[in-house]
Amino acid sequence: MLSAQQIKDYAQNGYLVLPDFKAPAELAAIKQRAEEIAARHDINTHKTIFSTDQQRQDNVDLEQDYFLGSANQVRCFLEEKAFDAHGELLHPLARSINKIGHALHDLDPVFEVFSHGEKLAALASDLGLNDPQIWQSMYIFKQPFIGGKVDWHQDGSFFQTDPLTVTTFWFAVDDATLENGCLWVQEGGQNSPLRQVFTREGNHTSLTTIDTTPWPEMSAAKPVEVKAGSLVCFHGKLPHYSAENTSDTPRHAYTLHVTDGRSDYAVENWIQRGQDFPVRGFI
Repeated sequence: MLSAQQIKDYAQNGYLVLPDFKAPAELAAIKQRAEEIAARHDINTHKTIFSTDQQRQDNVDLEQDYFLGSANQVRCFLEEKAFDAHGELLHPLARSINKIGHALHDLDPVFEVFSHGEKLAALASDLGLNDPQIWQSMYIFKQPFIGGKVDWHQDGSFFQTDPLTVTTFWFAVDDATLENGCLWVQEGGQNSPLRQVFTREGNHTSLTTIDTTPWPEMSAAKPVEVKAGSLVCFHGKLPHYSAENTSDTPRHAYTLHVTDGRSDYAVENWIQRGQDFPVRGFI
């Protein structure tokens, strides 16, 4: 699947861009399905907002239950800037959803097809995942004008394993540009320590700093502008960030977070699977 040079580049830089990994028809299928799911969201029942700041505070019980329950379900989360001061939507519902998570890859037939297959399995093997296990999927809308920023973080904080093996598969459903909030990475930053851990105990979650290494300055960061259909793979310790979308175009993306079954998956991780809903690989 990957050339020797691509494998070397991934090891050196901590990420790899694979253009044209998914065909336009495949992208259209999940985009349509995501919009259908978003259209069914009951705004009167759930107004839970996704914000990276939310991971640093104790949430109201109902919001916390909704978030934790999404681990093995399909649920919508709203943009922080979707509401006015009175809690009313400023935009149509379809333009107010931040993301859908977190088990689309197993529970929705359209996303299940997109998320599995021999091609992905071969790629995972080349990246060092001999027993890939898909723990989480997210469809991210990054809405025009109000798409929120995602602060610097490392995905290994949310999927702790020993040794650390989590790898992110980030599919560009739309073109990702500087204007609409593309990814930024610290090239080679996977060699820096894991700075934070996000853990769960019962219905309580916490984000704890375990290393005070500062996050990259933007002057040391590299934008990852990619065309729709591209796949960006990156190491679990690679620091990455995305800015707000202040443009008039969306930046849809779909992500999978995958670990190697040969590593020990921490019981403190917020997503857990039981025998009634086992974690699966790409095939």
